[in-house]
Amino acid sequence: MAKTKNIQFDTMSLHGIDEDAELIPLMTPEDEEEINNEKLPETLPILPLRNTVLFPGVVIPITAGRDKSIKLIKDANNGSKVIGVVAQKDEETENPGVKDINTLGTVARILRVLQMPDGNTTVIIQGKKRFEVAEVLTEKPYITATVRETTEVRPTRDDKEFRAIIDTIKELSLQIIRDNPNIPSEASFAIKNIQSDSFLINFVSSNLNLSVKDKQDLLEIGSLQDRALATLKYMNIELQKLELKNDIQSKVRSDMDQQQREYYLHQQMKTIQEELGGLSYEEEVDEMRKKAKKKKWNKAVAEHFEKELAKMQRMNPQVAEYSIQRNYLDLFLDLPWNEFSKDKFDLKRAQKILDRDHYGLEDVKRRIIEYLAVLKLRNDMKSPILCLFGPPGVGKTSLGKSVAEALGREYVRISLGGLRDEAEIRGHRKTYIGAMPGRIIQSLKKAGKSNPVFILDEIDKLSNSHQGDPSSAMLEVLDPEQNNEFHDNFLEMGYDLSKVMFIATANSLSEIQPALRDRMEIIHVTGYTIEEKVEIAKRHLLPKQLKEHGLSVNHLKIGKPQLEKIVEGYTRESGVRSLEKQIAKMVRHAAKSIAMEEEYNQKVSFEDVEKVLGPARMERDKYENNDVAGVVTGLAWTSVGGDILFIESILSKGKGNLTITGNLGTVMKESATIAMEYIKSNSDRYGIDPEVFDKYNVHIHVPEGATPKDGPSAGITMLTSLVSLFTQKKIKKSLAMTGEITLRGKVLPVGGIKEKILAAKRAKIKEIILCEDNRKDILEIKEDYLKGLTFHYVNDMQEVIDIAVTDESVKNPKQL
Repeated sequence: MAKTKNIQFDTMSLHGIDEDAELIPLMTPEDEEEINNEKLPETLPILPLRNTVLFPGVVIPITAGRDKSIKLIKDANNGSKVIGVVAQKDEETENPGVKDINTLGTVARILRVLQMPDGNTTVIIQGKKRFEVAEVLTEKPYITATVRETTEVRPTRDDKEFRAIIDTIKELSLQIIRDNPNIPSEASFAIKNIQSDSFLINFVSSNLNLSVKDKQDLLEIGSLQDRALATLKYMNIELQKLELKNDIQSKVRSDMDQQQREYYLHQQMKTIQEELGGLSYEEEVDEMRKKAKKKKWNKAVAEHFEKELAKMQRMNPQVAEYSIQRNYLDLFLDLPWNEFSKDKFDLKRAQKILDRDHYGLEDVKRRIIEYLAVLKLRNDMKSPILCLFGPPGVGKTSLGKSVAEALGREYVRISLGGLRDEAEIRGHRKTYIGAMPGRIIQSLKKAGKSNPVFILDEIDKLSNSHQGDPSSAMLEVLDPEQNNEFHDNFLEMGYDLSKVMFIATANSLSEIQPALRDRMEIIHVTGYTIEEKVEIAKRHLLPKQLKEHGLSVNHLKIGKPQLEKIVEGYTRESGVRSLEKQIAKMVRHAAKSIAMEEEYNQKVSFEDVEKVLGPARMERDKYENNDVAGVVTGLAWTSVGGDILFIESILSKGKGNLTITGNLGTVMKESATIAMEYIKSNSDRYGIDPEVFDKYNVHIHVPEGATPKDGPSAGITMLTSLVSLFTQKKIKKSLAMTGEITLRGKVLPVGGIKEKILAAKRAKIKEIILCEDNRKDILEIKEDYLKGLTFHYVNDMQEVIDIAVTDESVKNPKQL
């Protein structure tokens, strides 16, 4: 047996319907006789029910809401309160017509209309007697039809077979109510108190757990005794199902052992965890195993993962090691094992991208294109370890993004500046709480591919501490012969880094550990000429700053002459970082003028440059005149590129002491001493009276005393300065020099030639003296850098003096 079903309609409130609050009693034989004597109306409004069948005498509630049904109930409730109720053939039909309803139904009386708290209107109806639809009169606003009464064959009161059927129905009903926990025990009182046999049959039939079709078949049975037998058959089936279900439950309860009890408790714990908003740990394990099947790892990694996963399954989720183990397995699943992005081999496209993003840097671009060409031909190659070495601001780091785009690879950058802990590279052992993998593995996880372009920024800034030597830890990372099995302490497995393209950047090679430097291919990224800086400013820096400040190209225009003035007068660097800051000042001035609605020149003039940036401050590297003895122009290399250096020397009466000032390093001071001793030993060659060395003190000074200076490259400059000083002869105009000297008078080669030549061009130098061995450095430099310069290659100091020192005496020569 089942609970009475409500018929669900769209809800709509009904007003003005009588709501009587008295109780509805069970039908008595007298009521049944009165109903049977009632005359059936000729026509009735027909109400289709969606999912139940109304039997005579039975009271059911329905929830009304369909427009047709509401109209019908409202009209009937205001009138005779009598309607015809039929069951739909298909309960899914929303707007049933004549063909969608059964022709045999039950006359019903509306007992009460209730307004429910949720806004629905519930109508309580009671079945009276069966009827059959004779002819449909109307379908709008609802169905009305002429009806005829159907006869019902009833057995006599003394029919023993019928009495036995009725008693059995009562007995089975009480048994079903007792065995079914879903039926309230109060239902047994209703069964015992039913006096009418036909009402008992209809009441039980209405509450059986049957389909609408089966109930309709029961309703259409014309003989009461046959209907009772059919009802009894369905009751027997339901009782057998109920007994079987209870029997199974009883067996399950009796067979539950300790293991099943634990499983049941475990399932409860799992449900509680899910209710609290998290996955149960078994679901986590299942999810991890599903992800593992999709990974492309090799057999060794798969076996290691399965072993570690089994270890986690044996752990208590409450212990601290559980979370460490879970993080460890999550890392395994997140790492892109054998997942590679497809390289793009369109070399012309790659060249365009590199040229678009970076002006100059021809050597670097050529090396990248060469790498791509080899990769295209071989289709498999160990990625090179490139080290871009050069001054700040020349585009070493940003070059990595362009390379990644050209190759079609992911871009990853790690800043190594100030890194002191070796664990940052290799990771921590997972036995420690808070253990993490190293930055290399973390970055690969973030990249999602095993062949990204990896920028190791500021590799020369790695520092040592008591926590280890990170530069030594980098040896394995950057060795193409070893990095196919890079060991991370946290991962505990070798990871293949051979397909990663590492690009390191450095400002100074001397700070890099020799073994680490040996593993990299050094590419020297030199500084830019003034012309290149102007072009970079026009193509890249100015558009970038306009965009960042919310302006368009129409708001501010800076011509090439004005950009050149900014480069020469306000910056002193090999790169363009300071230049970008000065351009940003110009753009901010324009942005302020636009915001405050002030007038300003959209096309910047020289006066506008000085107005915004102030007077030019970088004029000190201009070549000075040669009227004074002992002043010679040298060429120096600094961390920000090349520069010119003035060596000044002066004589004063004394005892032959040598004083050196200008914040010089040991090597530079030694160069001055070597130069002085060489002149003393070769004084007769230069026409210098040896007694001068004992009567006069010599003071050598290098201006900009606050700036530390060191290195041997100022040797020939100091010697030339001293020869000029002792001979009081002029130095050749617009001449600069660089080179190391020995006591024998030999000139040795020095480094940083390109930066020094750029500095000479900025200072309007016309001639440069270099060691013969530096000729090969000049041959590697583009001809554009060499325009307007004359080079003198020398092997010994005599050649330097012959070229640099003229026969003309200086202005107001000193008599020695």
